[in-house]
Amino acid sequence: MPKLCAENLKVAYGDHEIIKNLNLNIPAGKMTAIIGPNGCGKSTLLKALARILFPKNGSVYLDGKELAKQSTKKIAQKLAILPQSPSVPEGLTVSELVSYGRYPHQKRFGKLNREDWKAIYRALEMTGTEELKDRPVDALSGGQRQRVWIALALAQDTEMILLDEPTTYLDLSHQLEVLELLQELNRMEHRTIVMVLHDLNQAARFADHIVAMKDGEILYEGSPEAVVTVEMMRECFGLDAQIAVDPRCKKPVCLSYDLIKPYKEVRAQMA
Repeated sequence: MPKLCAENLKVAYGDHEIIKNLNLNIPAGKMTAIIGPNGCGKSTLLKALARILFPKNGSVYLDGKELAKQSTKKIAQKLAILPQSPSVPEGLTVSELVSYGRYPHQKRFGKLNREDWKAIYRALEMTGTEELKDRPVDALSGGQRQRVWIALALAQDTEMILLDEPTTYLDLSHQLEVLELLQELNRMEHRTIVMVLHDLNQAARFADHIVAMKDGEILYEGSPEAVVTVEMMRECFGLDAQIAVDPRCKKPVCLSYDLIKPYKEVRAQMA
């Protein structure tokens, strides 16, 4: 059975259903990107996979066991999630924040031991943030903060990391820096990475597996070559797109696109 999967999943906010009878297997040891238009349920799905949201119907399974029946601490030992734009208490230093990742491995009222500090410093080193360890998190740049949050997830020492739009509010160079770091963690540490992304070209370049959603349902799923197509762009995003092959990474890339306007709007413009 897959490490993380959803079966017949339905998630709602009140009476408003967001995720509709969804089935999904997350490939273990791969990078998965969830894409789709605003409001399609990407972040809601990620929260349900991490048990931040409880489903109205259906189940999420982690290591073959229903997520809803596992303790929060047990889940946190296997799965880390980085929400979109997380907040940090004022004055908290980088090393203090990263140390929070060790909580799932501590006994009640336990203090950080040698193994905990070893994991913390290894996470700082892997993310290139060791020189920032004594600085307040709220004094860092956006790119630095994002690397620190990833360090927290690494200190948590889980096989799986879920990230909700990890490149939001970052400039292009910092976006690339974060995605390359996640790719390195996947390839060198064999960690399963699941991320919600808005940039389709980034998803195609860095992900092994892509899930394309619309209106709470999965319309396309598979390799970048199978998903990032003219048909997917038309059906999921309402765009007439030109798809080519990126000469650097040999993955699909969207070169240009136009809105597909409903037939009645086109007629009205021509009248």
